[in-house]
Amino acid sequence: MSLTHRMQILLDEDQYARLSRRAKAEGRSVGALIREAVDFMWTAGDSRKAEAAAAVLAAEPMAVGSPDDLARELDRARGGRFADL
Repeated sequence: MSLTHRMQILLDEDQYARLSRRAKAEGRSVGALIREAVDFMWTAGDSRKAEAAAAVLAAEPMAVGSPDDLARELDRARGGRFADL
């Protein structure tokens, strides 16, 4: 991979300290960690979402209850916290 674009970002002391400690522990540079985070968050995220959507669409149809049945099931799953809504 050829690195061709230089960017300047500002981090607060805590952010830089955490990144620096992690980079040192992993034997990598802070820049490498930031590039990995960008790939994970923005590039790989789209492919993961597409894979998840494809898996959902490929799943076998399943029986579901009425909207009232589903609302009661969700209320039970939430421990009744939203029963009054």
